[in-house]
Formats: sequence, structure tokens, C-alpha cells
Amino acid sequence: MIEFNREQWINGLWKQNPGLVQLLGLCPILAVSTTMVNAVSLGLATVLVMAMANFGVATLRNFIPYEIRIPVFILVIASLVTVVDLLFNAYLHGLYLVLGIFIPLIVTNCIVLARIEAFAAKNNPLASTFDGLAQGIGLVWVLAVLGALRELIGSGTVFGGIDLIFPDASSFKVLGEGYPGFLIAVLPPGAFFALGCLIATYNAINTRASERRHKAAPQMNADAVAEA
Repeated sequence: MIEFNREQWINGLWKQNPGLVQLLGLCPILAVSTTMVNAVSLGLATVLVMAMANFGVATLRNFIPYEIRIPVFILVIASLVTVVDLLFNAYLHGLYLVLGIFIPLIVTNCIVLARIEAFAAKNNPLASTFDGLAQGIGLVWVLAVLGALRELIGSGTVFGGIDLIFPDASSFKVLGEGYPGFLIAVLPPGAFFALGCLIATYNAINTRASERRHKAAPQMNADAVAEA
């Protein structure tokens, strides 16, 4: 069971990362990643919805008729998103106003529905909850890196808007007060450029790791033959 869960985490965080490999949910990924705070906040809201939705569907999967499974899945997701939306409105109202329509749009986020259909509808509640958490956290780290990169290049700061969560906190001017900013980084084209760079980096890391494994394999075989 431990090994299975470990594989789920590896898949969610890296091998099947929803933002870099599956390319799901690109609309919120590109739209809210203008700052790290906005990106991570929406990502954490998505994690919460994914974990609870996976748990709920996995618990009820034997009682849901196959013919109406998609409407039922969407109903479960919509109910949970409504709860998260109201919590943001009540306790993080400033951030709620900034994120706007993108919190309710979690209902239509293909990441959530895809994991329910592919995993939660076929597995037990514990494994399904782990899957939702792993896939969601994989999305969060991509959003965090993308948001930090765009914010740093675009305005020279990190944690811009953190005061919406912690009123006494403030952003860090990493590149100094005189940094003029690079406008395209915080505009929609900048989101595509930044995501493209992340995907290219991800592919380069995997390619180099694969090459190292191929180079090591003959040596391992030779050592095994020598020992025999």
C-alpha cells in the first residue's frame, strides 16, 4: 500500500503532472499566474476540491448509475466549489475579489473531472483522496513557479498581494525599487512564454535523466556478468 501511494505522489508531482504533462486546466493556470500569491491560492482551492471530490465519488461510486455518472460528478464538484467559494468570500474577501470568477470556474476545470473519471470512480476512497492531493499539489507547484517567474520578471517583486491574506505582510522587492518592470511578463503572452519555458525545462530534465539511465545500463549488465 505504501509503495502504491508513493507511485501516486511521483505521478502527480512529476510523471503525470497536470500542468506540464497532461496540460489540463490551462485557462486558470495562465489567467491567475500573474503573481505567486494568486496562483498558489487558486491552486490550493483546487487541491481542496479535488481531494474532497475524489473521496466523495469514490465513496458513492457503487451507488451511481453509469449512465448519469458525469452529471452526478459535476454536481458533487459544484457543491464543494460552492463551499470553497463561500469560505473565500467570508474569510479572504480581498483575495476573493481578485480571483473573481476563477473560483467558481473550478467546477469546469478539466483537471478535477478528469481525475474523478479516471481514478476516483474506479478506486477506494483512501487511494482516491491521495490521488486528488497528489495531482492537486503537482498543479500547485507549477502555478507557484509560473506565478513567481512572471511576477519577478514583470514587476521585480515576489509575494505581491500577500497582504490580502496576511494584512501585516508585504511583498519583497527582489530586483530593487528602480526596476522598471517587463510588461509582457504579466500579460497573456507572457503566460504562454513562461509555461513554454517550464515545459521545455521539464522535458530537458527528463531527457538527461533517461540518457544517464541508458548509459548506466550497459555498465550494470557488465558488472552482473562479471560477478556471475
